[in-house]
Amino acid sequence: MVDNKDNDLLDLDEEDYDTVLAPDIEFTGTIEFTEPFMIKGKVSGQIMATSDLLIDEGALVKADIQANRVVIKGSVEGNVTATQIVHVFSSGRLNGDVSAPEVVLDSGCFFSGICTMSR
Repeated sequence: MVDNKDNDLLDLDEEDYDTVLAPDIEFTGTIEFTEPFMIKGKVSGQIMATSDLLIDEGALVKADIQANRVVIKGSVEGNVTATQIVHVFSSGRLNGDVSAPEVVLDSGCFFSGICTMSR
């Protein structure tokens, strides 16, 4: 179960994010950010952050990801590294390795890769 400090990320609405990549946007390249970021569209490349990332349902990300907290409700192809938590919801797909102190894989999600949890 996710503890309370992580629930605030799960309870955020779209308007709580500083930047939202809309469903009709396709981006290729490197994304770097320091405030919470939501992806609803398609991203290919690399994502490097010092904040939180939400990949919403319907989003398609083909990138290696580094962030504080990562929530996956859409599809990710690439390795994910988080300093706090990676949470893959039942609607989420992660095809790649994951490394974080806490990893949550909800029942029904898809995960193919190596999971490393270290403090």
